[in-house]
Amino acid sequence: MNKAKRVAIYLRVSTDGQTTENQRMELERVAELSRWTVVEIYEDAGISGAKGREGRPAWDQLCKDATRRRFDMVAAWSVDRLGRSLQQLVTFLDELRALGIDLYLHQQGLDTSTPAGRAMFQVAGVFAEFERSILQERTRAGMARAKAKGKVFGRPKVSSEIETAILDRRQQGHGMLRIAKALGIGSSTVQRVIREAEEGAVDAQ
Repeated sequence: MNKAKRVAIYLRVSTDGQTTENQRMELERVAELSRWTVVEIYEDAGISGAKGREGRPAWDQLCKDATRRRFDMVAAWSVDRLGRSLQQLVTFLDELRALGIDLYLHQQGLDTSTPAGRAMFQVAGVFAEFERSILQERTRAGMARAKAKGKVFGRPKVSSEIETAILDRRQQGHGMLRIAKALGIGSSTVQRVIREAEEGAVDAQ
């Protein structure tokens, strides 16, 4: 006899005026009909799906428990309960797939434990890759336009006075953190100025 599938139910509503009760009742009904064992119910009430893991405590815990293989499947009412971004969703799906955990979405009729569900899963991955490539292309085009207009990218150079002050203090034996604090600048800037000065001295030898 096959072992009952262990299922985690995820519930979410965006505002305090909404309730997860209908989602819960329907998903529990599906679990009962499918002979799944509900091992945990994770609920984010009054929290937007646009928030990341740090802003959705129950979602964060679900992701952590997934890595511990506490369940075999995640069940949710609809795809938009999981998140608002296609890329965010597919990242989550990829993590589940790597862990061997299936996904059930009630409204979309998606069940990745079935051949048809796995096919839909693959299609979602294709669209996410397309979205990423479009985003990268737009980013490159935007940077090219900005450079054509004279905009400079990268870390801004500090003034020659600051560079001199950094090197003077370094010669006096001051540490990088002490120099940064004294001049009110970041330690990474101090490191860069000192590194460039040392590289220049080596090239001059």
